[in-house]
Amino acid sequence: MSAHPPQAVGTDPHSRPEAGAPGLLSRLWRRELPHYPDAGRRYSYLAIVVVTTVVLYYELYVQYAVATSVITHFHMSYTYFVWVSVIGNAVGAFTSLLAGLADRWGRANMVVWGLLVAGLLLVLGMPNAPSKTAYLLLFAAVCFVEGIVLVATPALIRDFSPQLGRATAMGYWTMGPVLGSLVVTIVTSSTLSSANWQDELRYSGFAGLIVFVLAFFGLRELTPALRDQIMVSLHDRRLVEARARQSAADERRTQGLWRQMLHLDVVGAAVAISVFLLLYFSAVGNFVVYFAANFDYSQQRTNALANWYWASNAIALVVVGLLSDRLRVRKPFMLLGAVGSIAVTSTFAVLATHPQTGYYTFAWLFVAVGALSGVAYAPWMASFTETVEKRNPAATATGLAVWGWIIRIVVAVSSACVPLVVTSASPLVEHGTQVAEAQKEAGPALAVVKAHPELFAELAKYPANAVPSDLAARAAREVGPADLARVQKAQPQLKVLQEYGPEVQQAAEDGPGQWQTWWWITVAGQVVFVPFIFVMVGRWSPGKAREDELRHRRNVDDEVLALSGEQG
Repeated sequence: MSAHPPQAVGTDPHSRPEAGAPGLLSRLWRRELPHYPDAGRRYSYLAIVVVTTVVLYYELYVQYAVATSVITHFHMSYTYFVWVSVIGNAVGAFTSLLAGLADRWGRANMVVWGLLVAGLLLVLGMPNAPSKTAYLLLFAAVCFVEGIVLVATPALIRDFSPQLGRATAMGYWTMGPVLGSLVVTIVTSSTLSSANWQDELRYSGFAGLIVFVLAFFGLRELTPALRDQIMVSLHDRRLVEARARQSAADERRTQGLWRQMLHLDVVGAAVAISVFLLLYFSAVGNFVVYFAANFDYSQQRTNALANWYWASNAIALVVVGLLSDRLRVRKPFMLLGAVGSIAVTSTFAVLATHPQTGYYTFAWLFVAVGALSGVAYAPWMASFTETVEKRNPAATATGLAVWGWIIRIVVAVSSACVPLVVTSASPLVEHGTQVAEAQKEAGPALAVVKAHPELFAELAKYPANAVPSDLAARAAREVGPADLARVQKAQPQLKVLQEYGPEVQQAAEDGPGQWQTWWWITVAGQVVFVPFIFVMVGRWSPGKAREDELRHRRNVDDEVLALSGEQG
């Protein structure tokens, strides 16, 4: 049997004139392609989606890279800042569900106009927030957009990537959040010395507006009749287009989509990957706080350290995506990445209580865990979309909406839990710098006070202008006029040390152990991921996968011949 079906079914779609070419404004709003695009255009659409994802996560994550500056500017407590993240992610979770309507409404316009709104919020809104409440609301608005794009962009990636190229395409898409994180750390580590936190937010917003222009003119999507089919390889293109011409999208396939997704292989897999990524979420939201509190790293130094994580993760996502597609299997990569991540994250958790751990030790650990999580994640994204397709290819956005809702809820809950587990974070973030500066400025005076504790305890009972003459004479005699003046000059700093010093000191002692507990929780999330690998679709054996592919090709050729016969 010929591998190439007759031209009667597979005539070049670009050779057929279009009836009634739409005007410019109509084409900018109605973005549907009536035919599956050729390779060049398909890659350009995929590239726009990937760049869109990068810039949106740059906009979303930039606030965490300047967390201590934002907290200081708005006089927030650390707990309040955490709740900014919690509320934002909760909003994103429910807008992810809203994006499930992309199966009915389409995907492209959600992405295009989301870029515009997010860019304006980062340029004009958040940097000019008059209060911490306004800042919270504006960040929640950014998360509203992100929740929609979180679903719409991988749906577009799925539409434009057949299954045998899906892991590579999803690897590039998953680079969006990772490269967004990398852009954040590269830009902030390079510019924070000469820019403030408002500038950092504006930089991300301007990047978003540039990409909006690109997407506005360049992004397209498939018609429902095309995207609601499974395409295993580009060999299926003639059959997919022939089916689409033969009948419009089947309305019955778009009924009860949510119910069709409520199964273990969809919901369970989404929960599993969400808890697997707890370390990643913690890296985005808490590394600046963790390394500042426990290793005295600046924001710039921590962001430079995180670059190792993001860079290795980005490379692994693409390389492993290519390997997964070449071998036609997903599950072995997921298992290898999960087991490796468990081992490396456990090592990181052990080192959390060792303050002497060096910068490059952490750097190489981040290289390892970043690479291994990429080994698991790109094949998982491909397998998840294939699992959804097996249930109903017309429900791709709905399945991704279920995943988006779950992953954002997990981020929100985990963000809320960090201050409960790491109770030391609040005093260290809120008063640690203040206490350190007070100790530095009042060091000599503090030494004098410690040398005469009983005397200064007596003096503290009286206002400075009402000290009894005999007590003042005793102080001058025992301490000396010069040291007494030094202590009096340092009273504001000594008051800070007296008020916050014991709490900060206790937090510094408790912090490493509490953070270690949190890192062990992230390890547990990776362990939970492993058994859910087995419920997803896909082969373990490359040989069996190739047999499935050959069988599918024969079936496609048979159906193409049948359809060409029906058309005469």
